Amino acid sequence: MTPPGPARQRGGFGRPVAALWAAALLATLVLGGPARAQPFEFVALGDMPYQPDWISGPAYRQLIDLINQARPAFSVHVGDFKDGYAACTDALYAEQAAYFQRFDSALVYTPGDNDWLDCQRRGDDPLERLQALRQRFFASPRSLGRRPIAVERQSDAMPEHARYRENLRWQHQGVVFATFHTVGPNNGIDSPLASVRQEAVEREAANRAWIGDAFALARQRGAHALVLLTQADMLVHPDPARRSRVEVARGFAASVGQTLRPLAAAAPFPVLLVHGDSHHYKTDRPFVDDQGRPIANLWRLEVFGEPRLHAVRVRVAAAGASPPFVFTPIWNPLSPDPRRTTR
Repeated sequence: MTPPGPARQRGGFGRPVAALWAAALLATLVLGGPARAQPFEFVALGDMPYQPDWISGPAYRQLIDLINQARPAFSVHVGDFKDGYAACTDALYAEQAAYFQRFDSALVYTPGDNDWLDCQRRGDDPLERLQALRQRFFASPRSLGRRPIAVERQSDAMPEHARYRENLRWQHQGVVFATFHTVGPNNGIDSPLASVRQEAVEREAANRAWIGDAFALARQRGAHALVLLTQADMLVHPDPARRSRVEVARGFAASVGQTLRPLAAAAPFPVLLVHGDSHHYKTDRPFVDDQGRPIANLWRLEVFGEPRLHAVRVRVAAAGASPPFVFTPIWNPLSPDPRRTTR
């Protein structure tokens, strides 16, 4: 088949028309055609397990068993599968990969800072460890878990961002899902290593292109919702006296501040941003546009984290239903319960 139009023409987000055509064809194969918009559930978790297996292992395995009992369509681990001071060995990566294979359905993973960036604390090369993560967890265009699903990698869809095989997307029941790789606390832009700071700039450029393309794909396919998943908590409180006021931190200006926010504000469908990093379960709509007006169709879910080894079941409603997302914790009896904890 011949792509329409000359290859040198340009399409949205600076991509050649031929590349857009090829990406659309691949999306049809990987993401499937327009699906009937039936409600479904997926599970989000992250920032666990931090302790050695003999400490955190029983509670983490119990949580995975509870998730399997819930029978979600798939689960997503939003990064930090170890403590930031723990060893960054291939053996530890293999241990965490084995945990991911305990999930009965598909498991999608996006990296966190503890998983590679913080390896510099132990004298390891964080960029070498990032490459090791990519080789182990993102070697093929499919998820992890016992029943993996096909996913599209940014490295395959956008050759200009060939390193970023960890940025994934897929579709389920008329909803587009995409992960993008950010890490706490400030996305690596303040690293003492110049190579890591440069990597952060390049990764944000890839994130910006991938987020933009996710919105374009959702519009093109008539999706009734878009779910974006990443590791970092990108919101800061510039005024301690006004905790309700939040801003996007400098390290996430390109991907979240300049791309996700305005695209969500203009989207004809609800958008959910799922992240971890701060270890406090939270659901809200904290984002505002450049004029300070709330972005009403942009929801945020922050998942639990160590020492609270709980997960969140997310119900995505049928098209047009309100609210579009319903959040229900999966409480782990082997982990501290914040409902019973006083501060």
